[in-house]
Formats: sequence, structure tokens, C-alpha cells
Amino acid sequence: MDDPTLSHPIARNRGNWIRLRTLILLRWFAIAGQLLAILVAMEVFRLQIAFGPCLAAVGVSVIGNLVAIFIFPQNKRLSETENLAIVLFDLVQLCFLLWLTGGLHNPFALLVVAPVTISATMLTLRSTVLLGAVAVVLVTLLAEFHVPLRTEEGFVLRIPEIFVFGNWAAIVITLFFLSAYARRVTLEMHSMSDALAATQMALAREQKLTDLGGVVAAAAHELGTPLATIKLTSAELMEELDDRPDLREDAALIREQADRCRDILRSMGRAGKDDLQMRQAPLSEVLREAAEPHQDRGKRIHFEETPEEGASPAQPSILRRPEIIHGLRNLVQNAVDFAETSVWVESSWSDDRIAVRIMDDGAGYPTDLLGRIGDPFVRRRKSNADRRLRPEYEGMGLGLFIAKTLLERSGAELSFANGSDPFLMAEDQPERSGAIVEVVWPRRSVDALKGENAVPVGQNQPIRI
Repeated sequence: MDDPTLSHPIARNRGNWIRLRTLILLRWFAIAGQLLAILVAMEVFRLQIAFGPCLAAVGVSVIGNLVAIFIFPQNKRLSETENLAIVLFDLVQLCFLLWLTGGLHNPFALLVVAPVTISATMLTLRSTVLLGAVAVVLVTLLAEFHVPLRTEEGFVLRIPEIFVFGNWAAIVITLFFLSAYARRVTLEMHSMSDALAATQMALAREQKLTDLGGVVAAAAHELGTPLATIKLTSAELMEELDDRPDLREDAALIREQADRCRDILRSMGRAGKDDLQMRQAPLSEVLREAAEPHQDRGKRIHFEETPEEGASPAQPSILRRPEIIHGLRNLVQNAVDFAETSVWVESSWSDDRIAVRIMDDGAGYPTDLLGRIGDPFVRRRKSNADRRLRPEYEGMGLGLFIAKTLLERSGAELSFANGSDPFLMAEDQPERSGAIVEVVWPRRSVDALKGENAVPVGQNQPIRI
């Protein structure tokens, strides 16, 4: 784990997601608003405005839009530098118009916030900071240097100096606040989108493997009978061809290859999941299947099954859904990654709930991140001890996020905690003092024998591809 920020490789390259056409459209709206404001100020309020320079400033934006429309394709995606240049141009053009129309005495000075806020949602932090710094400098200059607004009679329209300072302070504070707010929310949305995409990929992969296993099982079942016939026929031929060694040898080869095909199909058929009986399994078997890839990684995995008070001692059969198996597998993997020697997988059940608790004897979750466990891209800086114990580990929180998302999709609720007691010395801590994650389902959500999720019984249905 590294820095607890939301910056990651996927989110860093979003500058080229913005189409040039989008910024052109926004600029047309800005041009229309600027022209309307100038005309209303001159024709309705009879203000003396430098119409020629103002029109020239707006004309530069019009020319820029026309050049972009005729030179570049409509679907052009802008790079980080191109985005920054366009937004910086809009900021400077707006400040030039404000300089011509009273500076901070103009109520439209608040629009300086818009380009910086836009950059915070689509550009990198460095570009946003650069644009914000330029905006602060320009607003500061506008407070002192500008062409005064005059009425038709020649009176200068000015607000008290304290209000000018108030406008400056409000704009600067709004720049920082809105930029930080927009950037934080946007990064949160982007990281969640990336994490959900990763979750969908993991689930799709698990589903594909399950479907593939079903096809293999069906093939093994259908080919079993003809292979048995071939084996029987070849055995009879071998008996009848005792006096023809050359032909008997061919019949023996046929039988040998039939046996080989049987063994191959048998090994492939173990992965079959589409049989109606294989859509369900006892709770302990599902947990063992989830933990199987991590059994030989140098840590002991202990399984314990205990009915809750008043519950039937017979453990429940639950659905073998890909999201359940993959989610539990990720939780076991995380426990094995950080355990010292052992991992415990406890399961319990009652008439209305099924619970699974996974514990290890490691250091547990970092206390400063405990409330954020299960969020995507949660990282913290690795200590020297972490680097020595797991030099290859570079977690980003995606594994736990995927597990949490998939298991919650199946109806489960997850809780994370540490098993250590902060008031005990290290030597007095219990054996299971590491990280603890508890998964609790309402029994009706995963019970494979009762309720709306009960697996049908009868003849297996043909697999359609």
C-alpha cells in the first residue's frame, strides 16, 4: 500500500478524454453571453464602453472557434497541453474584457472562476494549480488596473474600496474552494468508475470460466458412451485376433487411445459446473473451493464450521455463484498475503442467516485506513518492515473492493476489524489478532434448497452456446 490518494494510472490520463467539439460548444455559449452583456450595457444602461476593443476581444474567440472547426476533425480528442492552452486562452480573454469594462467593479468578474473549475474536472493537478495561479494574478491586477466604467453623462461607476477588496477575496476563495471541490468529486467518480470496471471484468472472467466448465462437463458426459463402446469393441477384437498379431496390435492401440480420451475427459470434467447438482454445494465446500488456489502458498488455512445456538447441525447448501466464490477468494487471498503463519475461515449458520469470518495472525488493517477498507485505490506508504516482508506487494485496495462489491451483489453485508486488543502487550495478544472480515448473508439470499433461490432438480438442461 502507498499514499492514500486517488491518483492512479487509469485516472492520470483523462486529459485526452475531452473532445474539441465540447470546448468549442462551450465557447460559443460564452461568446453569445459576452456579446449580449456588451449590447445590454450599451443600449439599455447607456454605459460608455470601448466597443471596438471589446468586439475585437470577442472576435478573437470567434476566429479561434472557426479555425478549430475547419482545421480539426469533429471527433478530435485534446491532449493535456491542448486542453490547458484552450482554457488558459479563455481565461486571459475574459480578463481582458473585464479590464476594458471596469475590472472588479464589474459584477461579471465572478466568471473568472469558471475556467479554473472546468480545468479541475479534466486536467491534472499541476495544470489546475498553474491555471489557478494565473487567475489569482490576473484578478489581483484587475483590482488595481482597469478601464473605468462610465455612464452616458460621464460619471465613473465605482464601488467602495472595501467592496473591491471583498470581491477580490471572494473570487480567490471561490477559486480554491470550487476547484478543490470539483477535483475531489471528479476523482472520486473516476476512481469508482475504474474500480467498478475492474469488478465487472473479474466477474465476467469468473462467469466465463464457469460457462467453459459447463461445456466441458457436457462434452465429457456425451462422449462417455461412445468411448465405452469403442473400448468394449476393441477388447473383443483383441480376443478374436490372437492369431493375427499385426491386427491385434492395432486393436490394442485403439483401446489404449480410448482409455487416454477417457482420462482426459475425466480430468476436464472435474471443472464442470453446469450440472444442476453442481450449482449448489455445502457451505464448507464452497469455502474450500474459494481458498483452494491459496492452499500451497506457505500459510496454513484452517476451516471451522459451527451452527449457531438453536440451529440445525446440518450445514446449509448455498449457491455456487461466481460472484460468491470470486469474492471469498479475494478475501482469503488478502488474508494469506498478510498472515504470518495461519489463516482461519470460520462459518456459522442459523435459521435466518449465514456468516463467514476470515481471520489471520498478521499485523491487521492499518488503523488510519480501517474506516476506508473496501474503497477502491486506497493506498498507504509502505514501511521498511513491509518492504522486507512483501517486497513485491503493491496493493491498491482493488482486491478488497472487488470482493466487497461482488459479495454485496449477492446480498451480503461485510464488516472489517482487527482482532488485536490495544490494551494488551504484544506477547499477550490472542493468536487470531490480525485482520478480521465478516461476511453475513440473509439465509434466503444464498440458500440453495429453500426459498426463491432453490436450485431446481431433475434432468440437466442442454447447454446452449
